[in-house]
Amino acid sequence: MTQQAHALPQRDVRIIGLVGAAHFSSHFFQLVLPPLFPFIRDDLGVSYTQLGLAMAVFYAVSGLGQVAAGFLVDRYGPQRILPAGIAFFGLATILAGLAPAYWMLVVVAVVAALGNCVFHPADFSVMTARVTPSRLARAYSIHTVSGTLGWAAAPVTLLLLNDLLGWRAALILTGAVGIAFALFVATQHLYLRVAPHEPQAGSAQPAQGASSKAQLLFAAPVLLCFVYFTLLSIAQTGMQSFLPSLMPQVQAITFALATTATTVYLVASATGSLVGGFLADRTSNHERIVGGGLVGAGVLTLALGYIPLALATAFATVAVAGFLTGITIPSRDMLVRSATPAGSTGKIFGFVYSGLDLGAMLAPVAIGVFLDRGQAHLAFAFMAAALIGTITAAFLVKWGTRRAAARSTNI
Repeated sequence: MTQQAHALPQRDVRIIGLVGAAHFSSHFFQLVLPPLFPFIRDDLGVSYTQLGLAMAVFYAVSGLGQVAAGFLVDRYGPQRILPAGIAFFGLATILAGLAPAYWMLVVVAVVAALGNCVFHPADFSVMTARVTPSRLARAYSIHTVSGTLGWAAAPVTLLLLNDLLGWRAALILTGAVGIAFALFVATQHLYLRVAPHEPQAGSAQPAQGASSKAQLLFAAPVLLCFVYFTLLSIAQTGMQSFLPSLMPQVQAITFALATTATTVYLVASATGSLVGGFLADRTSNHERIVGGGLVGAGVLTLALGYIPLALATAFATVAVAGFLTGITIPSRDMLVRSATPAGSTGKIFGFVYSGLDLGAMLAPVAIGVFLDRGQAHLAFAFMAAALIGTITAAFLVKWGTRRAAARSTNI
């Protein structure tokens, strides 16, 4: 008994470490191309609009692919799907380095999206099934932080490799490392293995087929989770991508300082996620953590857009807003888990996480309109409204999950 108890933390650390490293790689590969856009643009003779369109293709295919990937994860197991996703990302990066013209970058976007779409359903399937329940929220938080670190590492790494090797060789080398990492992850299948979900003979599920799958995804708590993720992504994408453009228009701050503020926001968000993991493991009232954190973040977001602040106060406001947003993320994932039927982790997490891709597509369009019209303050109001809407969705998820549980108990 003592040996078993001692083994559990070690096993959890190994599993969380593997999944975290995989999530780091997914976010890293998401940002291998953007830092090199100026060099790619000059060499291939393309416009930034064309490069942006390729990124839009990536997010569109990834969002749709996450739903299908969730079904594949539940059917065949994440230990098979996760290494394949990493390998697709590596292959796409190599192809980008070999691209002779713009059309190849569109192909690259599709191949990369096929890799990107597997991570959330596979990662959450492994963690939910294999990590000790009392540590699960902390596992979710480390998963989030690992992804944030991947975003932070990519621009620095690719620009350094570009200086040493040129952009093509930098991408080819990075892609080759990705494929090597995929092979390593494939050797760790014993830690990543989750038994495929096979419906029991005689159950209603096989007969219903596609209809039962649609009913699963479009159940009220699951749809509300999707709305939650979409709204949160709108606010987070706006802050992460547009603070350098927005803050100089509403605060007495330079573009360079606003860019630094973005880094502060990301670091604070990652720190908040770690703290949020400990909080979420100690309560079942996850919607309250979400409500408290996002109310504060929403108020501070409004303050950034409408109240002139001293430089130090502006940075502190950005940091606290990032921290409060981050602290809600493990509770967010625990809410999704509570709405997930047994054997459907991949499907549900794949579907609701596609809301992040939808939000990442919608936010730039709306905020771009505000910027073009010189109405940066409305962009902050837009992001704050998304955060408030997220709170409403979180409480409705909890209410819907309790109602569904009570209904099944009565049956």
